[in-house]
Amino acid sequence: MAHQQHSPTNSGFGATSTTNDVLADIDLAGRRFLVTGSSGGLGLETSRALASRGATVVMAARDSTKNSAAAATIESTVHGADLELLTVDLGSLASVRRATRELLDDGRALHGLIANAGIMATPFALTVDGFESQFGVDHLGHFLLVRELLPLLVAGAPSRVVCVSSAGHRMGDIDFDDVNFDRRPYEPFLAYGAAKTANVLHAVALDQMFRDRGVRAFAVHPGVIQTELGRYMTPKVVGTLMARISERSEAMVWKSPEQGAATSVWAATSPLLEGRGGEYCEDVEVSPVVADDAPDGIGVAARAVDLERARQLWALSERLVG
Repeated sequence: MAHQQHSPTNSGFGATSTTNDVLADIDLAGRRFLVTGSSGGLGLETSRALASRGATVVMAARDSTKNSAAAATIESTVHGADLELLTVDLGSLASVRRATRELLDDGRALHGLIANAGIMATPFALTVDGFESQFGVDHLGHFLLVRELLPLLVAGAPSRVVCVSSAGHRMGDIDFDDVNFDRRPYEPFLAYGAAKTANVLHAVALDQMFRDRGVRAFAVHPGVIQTELGRYMTPKVVGTLMARISERSEAMVWKSPEQGAATSVWAATSPLLEGRGGEYCEDVEVSPVVADDAPDGIGVAARAVDLERARQLWALSERLVG
């Protein structure tokens, strides 16, 4: 399998480090970041943290009212926060195209994009474009968003894209011949695993294709945080998840949003990652690559960082988004 060496950076941070810890010595004045899912949870904390260090933050979310309220909470604690609001529904390719056109027409460079929004373990549903909802929202919406904004990321180079994945990528793999579960019985965590695997493969392919133009990409596992991500979880689904979590200690310690978003902001800004990319990070460090059937714990499954599969997903995604 073709994947790079994922060697640790000795960051000095860990599972309990917060966004403030990670950004303490970093000045982001003059740099512009886009964060999806900015209206709550990890996206809100990621936006706040970046703004607190002087960055301009494009807060991108589906619900404009909620996003405005989120921006107001940041402005109440971060003096002079430089925030821009963007409405985008990642479950609609037309909405993504409208939003990216707005940014491209404006023309200002982006120095980072944190693809943070997502849904998890949803009942079976299709997006307006006819894709299985978790694959459609968590992967394809972000794939199109990032692809369309590449000119702004190249203009801002060196720039970084951070794809928020999950240790949940171990729960299921992509079936390239049946991404919409047309032929297989639908299982929420299998679909979630496939979507989160897609997030890692997206970062791998993106990094490979655009590193020569100064755009690097990372995937991250934020940890397990109580956010609205679990809004669709039935008691039965929660029971299944808790049974899985109790079997896996270190990868599934509950974190606060400040701890959960720390790995995202680190991957987006850390000088330790200069000249690197295509790697998977958790607990504010680059994770090792482990065997696909390794017991649950720290690390990224080898299949999720395989370059050939990353290229295969890129080609499929290009075809699906048109």
